[in-house]
Amino acid sequence: MFDCSVLQQAGRNPSQKTVNKYWTSQTTTLNFDDFCTILKKEKPATKTELLEAFGKIDTDNTGYILHDELYKILTTRGEKMTRDEVSAIIKQGDFNCGGKLDYNKFCDLYLRTSEQCCKTAREKLEVDSRLRQQQFGNQTETSSEGFIPPVSKPSPRISRKTDHKPAPAKGDSRTPSRPSSAQSCKASVSTSVSVGAGSNRNTKLIEPDTMKEWQCAQSKGCFYLEEDGEIISHKYRLHLPQRSAVCITIKPLNLRQAEGKSCHWLSVDTALYILKENETQENLQLVSFTEQQNKEVFGWKGELGSGVYWLLPFTTGCRLKKVKTQVTGEAKLVYRGEDGELVLTKEFRAALLDIFETIDLDGNGLLSLEEYNFFELRTSGEKCDEDAWAVCKENFDMKKNELTRQGFMDLNLMEANDREGDPSDLWVTLLSLGYNKALEMTEACPFVIDIYAEKCKPRIKAVYLEAGSWQLNRAVCKSVVNKGEAKVMDGCENIIIYTYKAGRRITSVIENKSDNKVIIHVNNEQSKNCLSNRGLTVFAVEVAPKSMMVSQHVMPLNEQEEWLYNCVHSLLR
Repeated sequence: MFDCSVLQQAGRNPSQKTVNKYWTSQTTTLNFDDFCTILKKEKPATKTELLEAFGKIDTDNTGYILHDELYKILTTRGEKMTRDEVSAIIKQGDFNCGGKLDYNKFCDLYLRTSEQCCKTAREKLEVDSRLRQQQFGNQTETSSEGFIPPVSKPSPRISRKTDHKPAPAKGDSRTPSRPSSAQSCKASVSTSVSVGAGSNRNTKLIEPDTMKEWQCAQSKGCFYLEEDGEIISHKYRLHLPQRSAVCITIKPLNLRQAEGKSCHWLSVDTALYILKENETQENLQLVSFTEQQNKEVFGWKGELGSGVYWLLPFTTGCRLKKVKTQVTGEAKLVYRGEDGELVLTKEFRAALLDIFETIDLDGNGLLSLEEYNFFELRTSGEKCDEDAWAVCKENFDMKKNELTRQGFMDLNLMEANDREGDPSDLWVTLLSLGYNKALEMTEACPFVIDIYAEKCKPRIKAVYLEAGSWQLNRAVCKSVVNKGEAKVMDGCENIIIYTYKAGRRITSVIENKSDNKVIIHVNNEQSKNCLSNRGLTVFAVEVAPKSMMVSQHVMPLNEQEEWLYNCVHSLLR
């Protein structure tokens, strides 16, 4: 729920109706840019407006309102106040006397309090700014043009230890700031795209008949949703020993689900960006991405030369996002059998089998040390070394130095026994893998990648499990710029809006060619049957000088119905 105190510190006092306008059922977070937009639209009340409102009650223009009348109005009309809230107002000695409220004095105190809130907030910002400069230096963040190879690092999840505490959420990397005074132009660009019902599910992904004879490589992976809404996933290195025609596809992994369990992730959009490695990892070039679609499968066909490529999975976040759902009760994970020994419940065993299926990246029915370490990094932030793996080999079922399904089950049972049946650590594992307390996978999306090559055997290897890097963001932007429709803002030729539709996804990118940062107001209020990754119909985006960034991704809310994308990008002064 939106915290009104933030707006109150900026001198606003919004009604619940006003709050609901900005915090819709799809909203999960509001960033600083969104906050600035709200402040621009919701002006602070003036004394004249306040006196006019009170004057509608005080029709005789006495300057006073009887407490009994005020009590009746505030508890029965509009957004009703409680008896205690009204009592707190009429007990204030500054503007109450003899059973009456002096609304002139009330307005004066209201405005002084509002101004003091703004002043206090400004002073705090100035102190925070000085502290940041002392700690980090007065520097602005810049991005390198070259590719920085990802560094394998533990996900900021919760420790397995019983006294676990949530890792601190990552803050927005952008420096909060107001629009530059150098922005002199006032302009907007309107884009409208209408899509018929069902037409967005197929964009001519046709597999050649001869592909059945092509050599294939496959790997699974997963998108995981972090506490702060960030999405992390596996990243892959692809090696082609010689030039060949290839077909690369990605789709959500269809796991066996227990009856009554919904497969939320099957509706999640997936994509792969293909980047060519030139001599070193520091130099990657965007080749293409999986823009063709056949139902839930996204693919790309073409010819690739020999060499090393990086495959970067991507999802827009339109469907894979934080959603507050009511979960009645908590699923039972373990119980004690007749002999007093701990046993995994049927439901927990089913969830573990799905987890095993997801983390068994090569699909051979066994977990290698590398595959198991992706699981460990995700759930505990630590890796299992060779010595620890040797201990596992002595205690759990393995084949060819790889953990079997039964061994994986026994490993989790051992963890339950270590805590004498306390499921806390087991829940840490499940929650970090996207499960809720009803054992439903709601914050993860497993996927499978297939690479077919006509003339050689392709090799694919999962290398990292981490958040989308800047090179992925750059690839997304470049793909939209290369294939999308460009519109220049009238009167502001340095600002260009690119819009690209691929299957059931529309992406817009803002390019700022000027020497000043700009803040772009984005309005989707005229769109119909649309779902944005921003979670808002109206928001603002700050774009650094000489840079470009994604404005938003949009998908249909209901794919069986027609949808209309109607977006206006405006330059804020």
